[in-house]
Amino acid sequence: MLGKLGRIFGMGRPDEVITVKQGGDSAGDDGPLIRLSGVSKVLGAGDSRTQALENVDLEITRGEFLSVNGPSGCGKTTLLSIMGLLDSPSEGTYQLNGHEATKLSASQRAHVRNSEIGFIFQSFNLIGDLSVAENVDLPLSYLGIPSRERRDRVMEALDRFNLAEFASRHPSELSGGHQQRVAVARAVVGRPEILLADEPTGNLNSEQAEVVIEMLSELHAGGATICLVSHDPRWSEVARRTVSLFDGTIVDPDFI
Repeated sequence: MLGKLGRIFGMGRPDEVITVKQGGDSAGDDGPLIRLSGVSKVLGAGDSRTQALENVDLEITRGEFLSVNGPSGCGKTTLLSIMGLLDSPSEGTYQLNGHEATKLSASQRAHVRNSEIGFIFQSFNLIGDLSVAENVDLPLSYLGIPSRERRDRVMEALDRFNLAEFASRHPSELSGGHQQRVAVARAVVGRPEILLADEPTGNLNSEQAEVVIEMLSELHAGGATICLVSHDPRWSEVARRTVSLFDGTIVDPDFI
């Protein structure tokens, strides 16, 4: 688990700092924050070759709340991985704030991924040996932030989501709903510009899911750009725009 999260949060030293924060870089001021053009992704090779995405065109403006829905296996997670710089398209282009993402160095990708993109996963991806506070602190530990500021940020995030009383507990001592709230706190503690959520309510009951929906809605109202993938129809009601994916291709919502 730590190896997987280290890949997400791990950070190199970029030769040139790329930012997606508003006003921080003029490259994308006049265009969408995220633009995918003709993006295709092939997984595997030979007999196991799978066309995960095919000719996807998608734009997301700064401050937008986008829901991507579709059945299991339609390419939603692959799409999110490309947006989050965890993977690269086999064909097509991905521009992030006006920069061609596929041309970023590994250290630049890691820098943007850690400092500007927050990830929320269906399976929470919390580390069992770490306390709640230590889990939330994890992305900050890769940013070189002084320890006192890190502690302040962690407690601010825990307070924001009513988790302060659980700071010293471990994930196994929490309900699924509380674990997902910890995952959301971890995603926002670095104050990212973009939040990417992969089935964030998939492992929750209806009451717990409503809490997470309200949390993300509040984050969007505060200016966050959110893209989430889900087959839960409730997200289509709170997101500002919904895109439907089927067999790796964007389709008319009525098609699904």
